Amino acid sequence: MSDSPIDPITQGATTAMSRPWRSRLRLFLAIVLVYLLVAYVLLPLWWRHYEHHHPAVADAPRITCTSNDIPGDPLNVALVGSERDVHLAMQAGGWYPADPITLKSALRIAADVVFKRPYEDAPVSSLYLWGRKEDLAFERMVGSDPRQRHHVRFWRSEKPDENGLPLWMGAATLDTHVGLSHDTGQITHHIGPDVDLERDKVINDIKQAGNLSAAYWIDGFHKELEGKNGGGDPWHTDGWLAVGVIAIRATTQAAAQTRDTKQEKER
Repeated sequence: MSDSPIDPITQGATTAMSRPWRSRLRLFLAIVLVYLLVAYVLLPLWWRHYEHHHPAVADAPRITCTSNDIPGDPLNVALVGSERDVHLAMQAGGWYPADPITLKSALRIAADVVFKRPYEDAPVSSLYLWGRKEDLAFERMVGSDPRQRHHVRFWRSEKPDENGLPLWMGAATLDTHVGLSHDTGQITHHIGPDVDLERDKVINDIKQAGNLSAAYWIDGFHKELEGKNGGGDPWHTDGWLAVGVIAIRATTQAAAQTRDTKQEKER
């Protein structure tokens, strides 16, 4: 029994119907190929180039110190940008610049700790890097209890990169409670041990506000993966340094200008 002849009309219709699927498949494969090339080849190469040419990363210390030369908090985050960019990015991410330490601010934080009143821009104690105390400090409340807060200190590198931008080396930690220093007996905030969570929070908060053009992690920045700070609090890390490259978006600039104008009128 012989096979039935193929209807040329039916065959042509079937071929025509298959052509769009083939085109879509080729387009899909092309998109996947481009993604793999960019994500796993071009971007890593570009970031290695950027990291290699910023002089402050390789020469930066790994640990801060107290005024008594006791090891302080570990460095775990860095930002690339101008001082104004750092201020705008951190504030847009929900962080407040810390008040300077004065008699007034010291008395206020002492009272707020006792009565559990919020103090969003409370002062932070000074730590030292490159022979000087922090250039900038920011914090973010945890609830309304001033004894608990996220905070980060930044030090500006002396050498800029090839684009003229400094690296702001930072130490981000979580204050969990107030007590006596295990080393000196002085009153101090005690920190939580997982400093990597605080590192990631700084980067994520800036990113969610839309003011981060890129972020990358430097593996092996810390060789010592655990230690104790000046208050005697233990900390541990995976050894990575997070670096965020700031790019302030137009809406953040506009909000900052509006805020500055309002503050100027209130003076």
